[in-house]
Amino acid sequence: MEQQTKAPQDLRNVVNYLRSSKAGLKIRVGILNGKRIDYFKGKGAIKALLSPAYAKLKNVPPVTDEQEAATVLTSVIPFAFYLHVDRGQPSGSSSNSPKMLTVEQMQTAFDAAHYYAWFYEGSQWTTYAGGLAMVAIMLAGVMFPLWPPVMRLYVWYLSIGVLGLVGLFFAIAVVRLIFYIITVIVASPGIWIFPKLFADVGFVESFIPLWEWDYPKRRARRDAPRRERAVPRPQKRAAHTSRRSPTQAARVQQAGPRAWRMSPRRTRADALAGRGARMDWCISCVEGDPLYLLARHASLVGNT
Repeated sequence: MEQQTKAPQDLRNVVNYLRSSKAGLKIRVGILNGKRIDYFKGKGAIKALLSPAYAKLKNVPPVTDEQEAATVLTSVIPFAFYLHVDRGQPSGSSSNSPKMLTVEQMQTAFDAAHYYAWFYEGSQWTTYAGGLAMVAIMLAGVMFPLWPPVMRLYVWYLSIGVLGLVGLFFAIAVVRLIFYIITVIVASPGIWIFPKLFADVGFVESFIPLWEWDYPKRRARRDAPRRERAVPRPQKRAAHTSRRSPTQAARVQQAGPRAWRMSPRRTRADALAGRGARMDWCISCVEGDPLYLLARHASLVGNT
């Protein structure tokens, strides 16, 4: 675009930084006018300008807070490196399909909540260099019969060396498996030679240590202690009282927190005393019964 050629060098450096992998800007793919296009969210661009990587750049506008970052990003909009777009529904039936984008007619100030579509591909020298290297390799392979005999001999040695390394790798894998099966039978739990051979580590770390017992991996302990995982006592009481009727719950609240359960510290003498009190109460209730009084009177008369 013509506007992009008129951009100052400091703003162009900002755009190149945002388009590079150093910024860590999350790039999304959308559909604009039937074509796939990259877009990003304004919040990510502001964070990229506040990162330490941007502070190390030279010939760029200084940025110390989010307001200054938004001002710098707003000054880039007139040069059409990126434009504010509205994100619509997915282009396909799946929710993961690229979203439909439409360019806003009014390009206002840069906002962290808005989405912006890229109309700038960044520096293309790496693409050109990669294309030239691929063409050169293909031509060299096609013209292999025309190579000098010395070069063809070196290439043959190199191919034999690579094949030997691949074969050695498979041989080590087979030998370590056979040795492990033997040690499992003879000396359980078994021994692995080069235990990190297939681990996601570097080349040198794949052969360190030389051997290792095949102990089962322990499960990671939970970070929270047991007393923190336990339900607090007030919550237990609340759960217990929630199963009671409203009338019973009201009585428990009036009687106090210990009225609904027997205390573990209650002595046997207290229990016996309480049992005796209940017996006295039962006898008093029976003696107050008129039938009981009449029968007692009859028995006294008969005895006399």
